[in-house]
Amino acid sequence: MLDIEFAELSDIGPSRESNEDCFGSYQPATPEAAQARGWCFAIADGVGGQDAGEVASRLAIESLFTGLPSISASESLTVALPRLIQAANQRVYEAAGYRTGSIATTIVACAIRYDRAVVAHVGDSRCYLIRRGQATALTRDHSLANEQLRLGILTNRQASSANTAHLLTRSLGSEMFVSVDTSDHLLTGGDVLLLCSDGLHRSVKPVDMVDALGPKAHLDAAAAKLVSLANSRDGSDNASIQLVRIKAVESVGMYRGRLYKLPKTPSL
Repeated sequence: MLDIEFAELSDIGPSRESNEDCFGSYQPATPEAAQARGWCFAIADGVGGQDAGEVASRLAIESLFTGLPSISASESLTVALPRLIQAANQRVYEAAGYRTGSIATTIVACAIRYDRAVVAHVGDSRCYLIRRGQATALTRDHSLANEQLRLGILTNRQASSANTAHLLTRSLGSEMFVSVDTSDHLLTGGDVLLLCSDGLHRSVKPVDMVDALGPKAHLDAAAAKLVSLANSRDGSDNASIQLVRIKAVESVGMYRGRLYKLPKTPSL
């Protein structure tokens, strides 16, 4: 059976007057809910320079988690999660129409069911997978610098320090429709998923994440350590983090559109 522990933390930082980050999580209360929706975690970061970024991030998270009950056991999470993020985009876009200025936000969400994690995102909030001493980014920033890197205009080093590194090419609320990047990943026991806003990953490197998240690390302490590190190295933005440790997974297969449990591998 899927067994998960998690911790989350958001900090205003030493330089900001308000926190424009918002996060949410869903833990199934019954086995039926676990089979239908699994677990879900998400962070939204109100776009800096826009009016009421904290309103946009809150609306996005509220919309996502309000829509979770609509997921059925027969619906793939790779379909359901971007559908819910599209609905969140619509909610933020419509809210902007009632205000004098535009509002927008990034979002990264991770839904976990059985032995799979589905990650969907818009903007530059990220999700990392920490496995066997390595941290791998599961998301690709939707920024101008990253697009220039993809096209070969900039090198990795140039993109990381470019003035366009934080100019977003996609965000929730900017347009009526948004393209949501979605990926599916197989999980194993001991994996840690790390979701964060750019206020954290801008100065906290993958090696720092690995160092803080050893096999015996307490997730609350690790989250506090990484946020403190972000504040001490930069501190110019809000910093938010969610840590999800996969203690055990439930392996499943698919036959004629139906899931079935795979037998446990006998120990030698």
